Amino acid sequence: MVQKIDMRSTLLSLTILLVGVLIWHAATHVPDTGPTGVELSQAEMDTLLGKNMLPEDIEYYAAQGVEFAQLEQIASLNLSRSMIEAAGGIQALGISAPDENSAPAPGSLFPSPTQIGKELWATIADPFYVAGTNDMGFGIQMGYSLLRVLIGYSLSAAVAIPLGFLIGMSPMFYKALDPFIQVLKPISPLAWMPIALFTIGDSELSSIFVIFICSLWPMLTNTAFGVANVRSDWVNVARTHELSTTKTALTVILPAAAPTIITGMRISIGIAWLVIVAAEMLVGGTGIGYVVWNEWNGLRLDRMIVAILLIGVVGMLLDAAFARLQRAVAYAE
Repeated sequence: MVQKIDMRSTLLSLTILLVGVLIWHAATHVPDTGPTGVELSQAEMDTLLGKNMLPEDIEYYAAQGVEFAQLEQIASLNLSRSMIEAAGGIQALGISAPDENSAPAPGSLFPSPTQIGKELWATIADPFYVAGTNDMGFGIQMGYSLLRVLIGYSLSAAVAIPLGFLIGMSPMFYKALDPFIQVLKPISPLAWMPIALFTIGDSELSSIFVIFICSLWPMLTNTAFGVANVRSDWVNVARTHELSTTKTALTVILPAAAPTIITGMRISIGIAWLVIVAAEMLVGGTGIGYVVWNEWNGLRLDRMIVAILLIGVVGMLLDAAFARLQRAVAYAE
């Protein structure tokens, strides 16, 4: 019965995926009568590259229907595409360009599923290349993000779980600390960023601090709740056997509260992964969040979408790891 349900749910998921891809393809499909792109020969490409024009800029303008002669004029300007766009476009610089009737149809610049598939394959095939400060493989950028999350999350767990134990075992500490928790917990993680940048003065450490502070509250409150709700019968049995407080906490309370603690850790890792992407967009430099922002600024929507997909996949894997851990510590009363 369970296998049948799993098979049906898998088929339904694949059907939803297929329908979504078809809708995406239809929305980004460019009719033959629409845009008129220019195909450049290898010699023409080499000429433009020899003039230090970036391959993505050549591809972009060629897709707009800009002929080779005009491309040479653009290359002679020795300006990046972002600088040209900031100046008002190539027409504003006196370079003729196709009129609106031959320009790509609205929406056609959004990457199609095929383009995303090609970019995704290129990313998987070479994830660790380094071609410059702002041009590194997604594997390296993802590594930076995961390292920041690992450091901030580990520091948060080192504080939240012992403190949660203390709050859960002591009603006095619970009442004393609860007002602070209730005030600090609802603050948006990104609201901490200006304070961190001002006080710490280092963007790298500031992003780790934001991970730390946003991961803290779910782990802290879930640990306190789990510890406080351990069955009193089990604690009384430990007292009957004259176990010390430390031994009772480690052998009775910790195993009993473990499922709730892991639930808090699972929530925290999801929040941490959400926040690191936003934090890296703000602080820049490295990381998958910075990649999304950088590719958007360069109008490389295909690479931006691939980065977003990878963020989702890594988030799913992190959640799946904690779900497996949650099942491992679950028990039946």
